[in-house]
Amino acid sequence: MSGVLAGFTALAVAELVAAAVRPQSSPVIAVGGVSIDATPAAVKDWAIRRFGTDDKLVLQLGIVAVLAVLALVLGALALRLRRLGAAGVLLFGAVGAAAAVGRPDSSSLTDALPSVVGAVAGALLLYVLVGRLTAVRRSSASVSDLAAQEAGDGVPASEGWDRRGFVLAAASAAAASAAVGAAGRSLNASRGQDAIASRERLLLPSPGSPAKPVPRRAGLRVPGLSAFVTPNADFYRVDTALVVPKVDASSWRLRIHGKGVQRPGTYSFDALLRRELIERNITLTCVSNEVGGPYVGNARWIGVRLADLLAECGIKPPSRGGPADQLVSRSVDGMTIGSPVEDVMDGRDAMLALGMNGEPLPFEHGFPVRMVVPGLYGFVSACKWIEDIELTTFDSYDPYWVKRGWARRAPIKTGSRIDTPKPFARPEAGTVMVAGVAWAQHRGIDKVEVRIDDGPWQKADLAAEDTRDTWRQWSLPWRATKGGHTLTVRATDRTGVVQTDRRTRTTPDGATGWHSVVVTVE
Repeated sequence: MSGVLAGFTALAVAELVAAAVRPQSSPVIAVGGVSIDATPAAVKDWAIRRFGTDDKLVLQLGIVAVLAVLALVLGALALRLRRLGAAGVLLFGAVGAAAAVGRPDSSSLTDALPSVVGAVAGALLLYVLVGRLTAVRRSSASVSDLAAQEAGDGVPASEGWDRRGFVLAAASAAAASAAVGAAGRSLNASRGQDAIASRERLLLPSPGSPAKPVPRRAGLRVPGLSAFVTPNADFYRVDTALVVPKVDASSWRLRIHGKGVQRPGTYSFDALLRRELIERNITLTCVSNEVGGPYVGNARWIGVRLADLLAECGIKPPSRGGPADQLVSRSVDGMTIGSPVEDVMDGRDAMLALGMNGEPLPFEHGFPVRMVVPGLYGFVSACKWIEDIELTTFDSYDPYWVKRGWARRAPIKTGSRIDTPKPFARPEAGTVMVAGVAWAQHRGIDKVEVRIDDGPWQKADLAAEDTRDTWRQWSLPWRATKGGHTLTVRATDRTGVVQTDRRTRTTPDGATGWHSVVVTVE
């Protein structure tokens, strides 16, 4: 109990100090960030498949559970070696401090303060609580044993079992720590109020280049089919941020610099708002999306043409003699993402997005500004909370994901998914509507086919195409007969490439294979 209380106190005090420093300096957040960075790609994929967008919560709960076990061990150790147990708490504080100052977004040694102050508070509490206990019975210990225990800095034999003192001290510590922790969480939450206010008062101007009206038949009315436009609340989120950054748009700045930049520039949010805005429907896909997975969504984005900004800075793509072939975007949380300069400047609607589905970007999706590049997986294009763009080369710099075994270049692969019927569904015999979505961003979908069991491929009905950068819905009425059946889908893009049946993992540049579902017709 003493060890657990000491650990609880350490975390609570650290939370309060982190409110004065910055939320990301909290030891749980800092150690969690280090854990994410050190986790192999295969484990990350498993966590995303198993826990979805709750993977970060699971990680934090896991860290707290490990700390609880270690606190129990230190409490047991302190009963015999009081100072050593307290020193163990300080050691873990040092680990948290090192993790905090070692994060990519750390710019000051003050990030170590929450872990250090919290550890000192926890160590002192453990020392005091154990001081009120004794593990030595005079009747069962020799004088030499008592002397040895005293010399080993265990609990002095002369101290008695101070039950009331221990209970009072423990209860007071628990109550105080709970109050301190609650205050820390409240203050941490309030730190983002300026950012929240800047988003709430933001009115996005009408785009100078609005999106074309979506064709009436782009969205099919089939129960269970994904909506053509994914609502913000349902749009997938895959990133490494344990704490969602809350950036005040009024103080946000973007710096463009690096190799081949003739006129380095710095842009404010208001400066971007004064430029011509474009509005486009673009489907995004995460490279961690397994075959048939949920990490793909379509939204209407409003932003500034990225190629125009780069051109103003005197940047040329490699095809026109530019010396830089990689654009490295940096987030406020230290994430680095590398994009091919040629792709960003080849005429596609690459943008710095300010809005999503008619409103300012949600914080979870990058407010105030994020990158959106049609046709590229997010890990090589979709930098959220962006604050810096550096022009460099692929040979001279490896961004975050490349260092961890992912590909440098990653165009989105042609894919398709069955949304309905769901796996293991039990539809009734008769006409069953099979429907889903297919995507091949920046190439477009030409054909979708469905196979029932080992039968021939049947051409599905395609919904109207919005643009080649958005997914396309499809449907097929199936005369279902009783029994078990396997439904399989594949797509063909506008270049004539048929989606391959070869199953590959998401690493290093996206999963491949056909999506199948098994159903039982009753």
